Amino acid sequence: MQTESELLREVEMRLQAEFGAHPHHLALVPNAPKYNHPPFQIKSGFSALPVIPTGHGAVLNAEGEVELDAIIMDGRTLASGAVSSVKNIANPVSLARAVMEETAHVILTSRGANLFAESIGMATVPTDTLVTENERREWKRNKNYVTGVMEDFNSQLAHDTVGAVAVDSDGNVACATSTGGIRNKMVGRVGDSPIIGSGGYADNLIGAVSCTGHGESILKVTLARLILFHIEQGKSLADSSRLSLQYMGDRVRGAGGAIVVSPSGKWAATFTTERMAWAAVDHDGLWYGLNPKERLKEKLSQ
Repeated sequence: MQTESELLREVEMRLQAEFGAHPHHLALVPNAPKYNHPPFQIKSGFSALPVIPTGHGAVLNAEGEVELDAIIMDGRTLASGAVSSVKNIANPVSLARAVMEETAHVILTSRGANLFAESIGMATVPTDTLVTENERREWKRNKNYVTGVMEDFNSQLAHDTVGAVAVDSDGNVACATSTGGIRNKMVGRVGDSPIIGSGGYADNLIGAVSCTGHGESILKVTLARLILFHIEQGKSLADSSRLSLQYMGDRVRGAGGAIVVSPSGKWAATFTTERMAWAAVDHDGLWYGLNPKERLKEKLSQ
């Protein structure tokens, strides 16, 4: 029987071979005993690899700096932690989890988030170690925010959001989302990712969601919570996601995507962008896709 770390490593390797990178969003539905904050463990593993564009390889803001946002939420208690506009942190979800577990607050931002990281002894890294040569070239090539939005949503590797949702065998759900935002964003810009109900939400009574897309649009419709609202009304996970994304497109002309998992282990990956790299692991194996209506499957080692 594979351990959790062995399972995640196998998933990472197979998706590397398929996409040339890891999925932007991952749903984990293990047929195994419960474990603590699974999305946190998944995200830390992904963000430690340089191909992931959050933390290492993140996009640059208008001044050529890396500012990261992240959230984590526990569906059992609705406990949550988030950080925004944080600098020099390789794994922002780790810091968000520390906010959740070690403070009385939910969100810390900018200098305050970095001061908190320093107070708990979290290692910092030089900005240069977070920036790939490819991102530096792209930033210099076109310092235009609108162009950055279009490129992010229509490129296989340019998306800057990474998310995870998970459920254990006891029906406990959780979510984590982190991002560097959109290339050439204003300094201090905060997107949807660290905002409860927008970039992510988790509630054992309904399910867990992690979102990606145009942050300002997602914020305006509180996309994660909107998806869960439709689920509460009895709609399927896929229909709830589709209706919510369609509403966002109709109402504010925004595109995006979401992964959702229910306490019973059902999951869905839906998007209105040109493509979204996603993957899901359940007792049947590894599911993944990139283009619309693409749904591929592989067996995993036992």
